[in-house]
Amino acid sequence: MIKRVWRGYTTTENADAYASLLDSFVFPGIEAKRIPGYRGIELLRREVGDEIEFTTVMTFDSIDNVIAFQGEDYEVAYVPAEARAILKRWDERSAHHEVVQVRQY
Repeated sequence: MIKRVWRGYTTTENADAYASLLDSFVFPGIEAKRIPGYRGIELLRREVGDEIEFTTVMTFDSIDNVIAFQGEDYEVAYVPAEARAILKRWDERSAHHEVVQVRQY
């Protein structure tokens, strides 16, 4: 299993609008692609100084599924134009981690 981790930052004033855009447009757009091996996405949010940091963690079965989503240069960030208009800055590349252990209680 692969976790694709990405961060974007916005102003406090734009944070709720960005979260709403993710929920109503960006995430449904990803789901509509029906990418084989795509298992879902998590959204994390925290205040960092005068910015709000959003972290997305996408779950895929394999790196091949990530390539099916983003292409051969699969580390390139997926940031639609609508999101770019609200974000202050973002990671240009996503990090990919292999899940080696999961412990649940």
